[in-house]
Amino acid sequence: MRSRAEKLGRIVSLMKLQLRLSEWQLGRLRQQEQELQDQEAYLVGALNEAQLPIGSSSGSISRRLTAMSLGARATQALASRQLEQVQAGGQRVKQIERLAKAATADAVRDAERRLLEEIAVIYPGVSDRKSTAN
Repeated sequence: MRSRAEKLGRIVSLMKLQLRLSEWQLGRLRQQEQELQDQEAYLVGALNEAQLPIGSSSGSISRRLTAMSLGARATQALASRQLEQVQAGGQRVKQIERLAKAATADAVRDAERRLLEEIAVIYPGVSDRKSTAN
């Protein structure tokens, strides 16, 4: 019983680390998405104000905007999938934590039962009191 509880505890620790990594990856994807949106806003503003960056034409900016838009959509799709993974991982961690808690409680009950049996062997009169209490 004890080793099962310990194994589940190690599994919970690893799953929590994986969840933290997934959360970090999600944060990084959100940051990339924001950077792409900022770049898009800058380029749209440059086109609207007719103040093109040096060495850029409206055609090249248009192509860059198209590429950024595609990149932003791809990043958004990745972030959406990563969010689903984070949510599923959180649920799995909670489920394994409940299993680990139950296994630990089983191990404690088992240890208490063995201790009571040992006491009953050492002090035979204790078991007689138990039977009279019922």
